[in-house]
Amino acid sequence: QVQVAESGGGTVQAGGSLRLSCTGSGYIYRAMCMAWFRQIPGKEREGVATVYTGSPSGMTSYSDSVKGRFTLSFDIDTKTVSLQMNNLKPEDTAMYYCALELHPARCTLTPGDYEHWGQGTQVTVSS
Repeated sequence: QVQVAESGGGTVQAGGSLRLSCTGSGYIYRAMCMAWFRQIPGKEREGVATVYTGSPSGMTSYSDSVKGRFTLSFDIDTKTVSLQMNNLKPEDTAMYYCALELHPARCTLTPGDYEHWGQGTQVTVSS
């Protein structure tokens, strides 16, 4: 059984920073995709960033909306991926979800490509 747990959400003013963390546990591999998505009520879930943990340096990919502001890092020993979010904007307000895919063809930002999901953590950016 695979479990995914997120932490680190909260409320911050525009221009501020937050750091989200996600830890996978259970029967998971060293080489997998770990990703962050976000969703606003009434809208589709949007991919934010993903990393392939099978590469020592980490192969990361970001959505255009966060590129240059968000940075993904991971620790394979603790199965933890962290999302450092800087220069936050009100439009970054959303529920953020962490997801794992244990058998990836490649790491994508498509929600349907991920099998295991956390419960989500709320990020609110005030203007």
